[in-house]
Amino acid sequence: MLLDNTARGVFVISATPFADTGELDLASLDRLTDFYLAQGAAGLTILGMMGEAPKLSPQESSLVLATVMARVAGRVPVVVGVSNPGLSALVALSQEAMAAGAAGVMIAPPPGLKTEEQVINYYALVCTALGADVPVVLQDFPLALGVNFSVPTLELLFARFPQIVMLKHEDWPGLSKLSRLRAGEVQKNTRRLSILVGNGGLFLPQELARGADGAMTGYAYPEMLVEVCRLHDAGERERAEDVFDAHLPLIRHETQPGLGLAIRKEILRRRGAIASAHVRAPGPRLDAIDQAELTGLMARLDRRLAQIG
Repeated sequence: MLLDNTARGVFVISATPFADTGELDLASLDRLTDFYLAQGAAGLTILGMMGEAPKLSPQESSLVLATVMARVAGRVPVVVGVSNPGLSALVALSQEAMAAGAAGVMIAPPPGLKTEEQVINYYALVCTALGADVPVVLQDFPLALGVNFSVPTLELLFARFPQIVMLKHEDWPGLSKLSRLRAGEVQKNTRRLSILVGNGGLFLPQELARGADGAMTGYAYPEMLVEVCRLHDAGERERAEDVFDAHLPLIRHETQPGLGLAIRKEILRRRGAIASAHVRAPGPRLDAIDQAELTGLMARLDRRLAQIG
């Protein structure tokens, strides 16, 4: 199934499990994939930043791709992160992903693009190299990448390259940008794309109200993201806010720069989805105080969820 602009729901960004010694743990990757699907994921995204893709060798990236595609077996669309400073490497992984049955590829701009012209020229180069039949997710994440997309630039890219079918919206603050993109579809008849949001889900209820179609992020309780999207679509927005509010302290804790991935993987380990919370070097480790804080936050979440029913 190829990705298109009607995609909705939660595309969970998968962690990449490693053993305590640092090797890929493919058995845990199978278990983690099952976990995400059991929590209601509408799709998966692999080999993203949160998946520690830059720390994988090309051979390891191929193993992760093959393992997830075999486990998913066509049940949901899989997006593959292929961002790379080298065009040939980006195209090679994209071709491998599409041959394996991926729904599309996600491409972030390389750090260092400073002007609108550079951004447009880069995506022109990439889209031409991939070919028009490869669906593309454009990742807009200026806080991490240092590359800014204005609304006019995004609209120009969407008009010029129909194979860009989804925007991963991670600008922060970005609510106004989201509203302006959706307003342009009505006022200027710009092409509608699927918009999924990131940033750990930190602003999900407000982003859904502004026109987002769902989330593409890796919060370790993906069932919450799924439930908030479901309730929002059903018009139960106050209930959606209540569910979200219960998780907010843990979401905030998990989105800490630097330490957040270690927290996320430890939660997944505690929930039985992976065997080890190992983060490849250079990467953070939780100390005893971090572990105790996390225990308290998870217990608090359990109590709050029991209260709201």
